Amino acid sequence: MLALIAGTGALPGEVAQRLADKPLICSMAGFAPTSVRTECSFRLEHLGSFLEDLSVRGVTEICMVGAVGRPSIDPSAIDAATMPLVPVIQAALGAGDDGALKAVIKIFEQAGFTVRSAQEVVPELLMEAGVPTRVQPGELDKADALRGAEIVEAMSAADIGQSCAVRARQAIAVENAFGTDWMLDALQKRPDGQGGILFKAPKSTQDRRADLPTIGPATVTMAARAGLSGIVLEAGGVIVLSQDDVIEACNHHGLYLWLRPV
Repeated sequence: MLALIAGTGALPGEVAQRLADKPLICSMAGFAPTSVRTECSFRLEHLGSFLEDLSVRGVTEICMVGAVGRPSIDPSAIDAATMPLVPVIQAALGAGDDGALKAVIKIFEQAGFTVRSAQEVVPELLMEAGVPTRVQPGELDKADALRGAEIVEAMSAADIGQSCAVRARQAIAVENAFGTDWMLDALQKRPDGQGGILFKAPKSTQDRRADLPTIGPATVTMAARAGLSGIVLEAGGVIVLSQDDVIEACNHHGLYLWLRPV
C-alpha cells in the first residue's frame, strides 16, 4: 500500500487523482494540502509513532508530494517512539533543502518503507523532450538555456534553488528559499527589459525521489507578466501539471515551452 505524504500546492491532488489504487493521504500538521483530503495527520514530534501506525495500516511505500516548510519543534512534545530520531531530525532542520530531504528519506527507509518519487508512481507527470508550443526557441534562446543550465548547476553546490531567469546570457533573477513564484513576482515588479527565459531543472546533487521542480499554468502566466519569452525545462527532470493547460497558456501569451534534453 502506498502512502502519500502530501504538502501544499496542486501536485498532491494530481498524483492522487491519477493513481489507479487509492493511496493513504497523510500530511504534517501545519502543512495540510488543499488539493486533496487528508486522512491521517501527524506532528513532527510524533514522527516515530506515525511511522509505526503506517506499518500497522499495511503501508509499504511512501511518496512525498507537495511543498512542506520547516516546522518548529516543541521538545516537551516528543514522544518515546520519536526520541531515537531526534538527532537526524535536528540535522535535517539545520541543513539545506537537499540535505533535509535526504535525511527524511533515510528515516523512512530505515523504518522499512520504500520511498518512491511522484514521477515514478505517475510517469505521465513528465513531458517528452521537445517544443509542444507554436512559438519555437531561437538561437539566442538556446544560448540563454545553456547559460541557465550552468547557473542552476552552480546553485546546486550551495543547495539554494532550482530555477533562474536569463536574458542575453546574463542572470536577471535566481530562485532562493522563497521559490520560483516569488522570483517571478519580484522580476515583474522591477521590469528592466523584455525577453529572456525561465530555466528550471533539478539540482545536480538532489535525490530525485522528492522535491522535483514543478510548473503549472500559473507559472506560465507569471513568466509572461515578468516579460520573459519562454520557459526551458530539463527534459525528464521537471514535473508539468495540467499539461494541456500549460501549453494553451504558453500559446495564449506567445511563449514557447522547451523540454530541453540534458
